[in-house]
Amino acid sequence: MNLDFSKPIYALAPLAGFTDLPFRSVVKKFGVDLTVSEMISSNALAHKSQKTQKMLEKSPLETPYSVQIAGSDSEIIKRALDILNQREEIDGIDLNCGCPAPKIVNNLQGSALLGDIERLGKAIETIKQYSNKSYTSVKMRLGVVEKNHIELAKVMQEAGADFIAVHGRTRAGRYKAPVDYDAIKEVKDAVDIPVIANGDIDTPQKARWVLEKTKCDGVMIGRGAVGKPWIFAQIKEGIDTPSSELILEVILEHFDRMIEHFGEYGVYLFRKHLHTYSKIGYRGASAFRNDVNNITDPNKMRQKIEFFFSQEPLKDN
Repeated sequence: MNLDFSKPIYALAPLAGFTDLPFRSVVKKFGVDLTVSEMISSNALAHKSQKTQKMLEKSPLETPYSVQIAGSDSEIIKRALDILNQREEIDGIDLNCGCPAPKIVNNLQGSALLGDIERLGKAIETIKQYSNKSYTSVKMRLGVVEKNHIELAKVMQEAGADFIAVHGRTRAGRYKAPVDYDAIKEVKDAVDIPVIANGDIDTPQKARWVLEKTKCDGVMIGRGAVGKPWIFAQIKEGIDTPSSELILEVILEHFDRMIEHFGEYGVYLFRKHLHTYSKIGYRGASAFRNDVNNITDPNKMRQKIEFFFSQEPLKDN
């Protein structure tokens, strides 16, 4: 497996509750270069949780495919790597140093590592030493409250990271503060390894602007791809607004894969995706969202999707 950084890389960001196998397999068809699993607890991996094992599964289309782990205890990370090393289909291990969720931070994981440089370096060194995968990468933020992104990036490089993805906010900034693209550029200028820009990239125009502004080696899109998995084809191929036929086809495929992967529970899980898909300009979207919240039968849900999304959207997507 080889990531070619000689041209910009387009990656799907890991998003808990969204970037599961069905969603990643749909996005992959639109030319995304790198997919990453939802964040997985190294603790859960070490304890061989069945739910976690299922989260590791990938689509045959997903090459390269990286698994993102959260953890800070080197011994636990080693045990997690013992599990991951047995799975040949995984191409890289990504360490989460960005998640601001309190339950993750309070467990000394995610963005908590940004406040403990020694522990951060040790975690990356452990992955680099004990993983048998092609890549060790890190997803970071700019700091905890104050920005110390250059120092953090240099520590990551020294510890052995092959590339880093930079979300242009601090932990305190969560998801609402303005993204600091200048700081992302400063990281790019400070290290010799590839840097991927992340944060509020939700249109093809924004992706191109961020690449030009930061001079990064690629962009990583998360929430901007939810409800618009075709955004990667729009960026890479310059396609315009997808046709209503393509939108319907994508949504049905996504739904079918959810049912195939999660069984009937997939109906419940798919509601949030339908809420997002319906926000790209359809008549009666509010009533549709209310309706799908009460549907539990897969066949009825599929019929509802076919009927609603067979109409033309009112505006550009």
